[in-house]
Amino acid sequence: MVAYSKGMPVGTKAPVFSLPGVDGKTYSLESFADAKLLVVVFTCNHCPYAQALEPRFIELQCDYAARGVRLVGISSNDDKAYPEDSFAKMQERAKNHGWNFPYLHDESQSVARAYDAACTPDIFVFDAERKLRYNGRCDDNWKEPDKVQKRELRHALDLLLAGKPLDFEVTPALGCSIKWRQ
Repeated sequence: MVAYSKGMPVGTKAPVFSLPGVDGKTYSLESFADAKLLVVVFTCNHCPYAQALEPRFIELQCDYAARGVRLVGISSNDDKAYPEDSFAKMQERAKNHGWNFPYLHDESQSVARAYDAACTPDIFVFDAERKLRYNGRCDDNWKEPDKVQKRELRHALDLLLAGKPLDFEVTPALGCSIKWRQ
């Protein structure tokens, strides 16, 4: 089922978390204290929207790492109903697809609820004080990267890194709904 990000209010403080990563480490919000901007992406393995944007997130981390931007992916789906989203499958996907940012497992789904995440991918950009500055889509064509005309996430990062406010209307992210436990 297709869902859209709900639009966490700008200025909201990032909810804290402590989650296991596919690399064997535990990550918290403080793990990214050195980041000028923190991009939190609720994602998963099985969603075609998330799969299509995965290479763009990997490229984005490469392009923006030197500028102080850090990405973190969080999978919160019910892995009993969706075994493709299990922790073991997350480890495989991150390794096989060359993920260059932490991929965390939110088994309890409490982190997704705290962020009011609605879809995969649901993208949240927080500033150095960990206040929300952007909750919207990556770009204007999730399916065909060669036809993208508006790269909203990159534009938002560029503006925020320059200390400028967003100069465009934010379009909600779209993707598969988070698969909540019953």
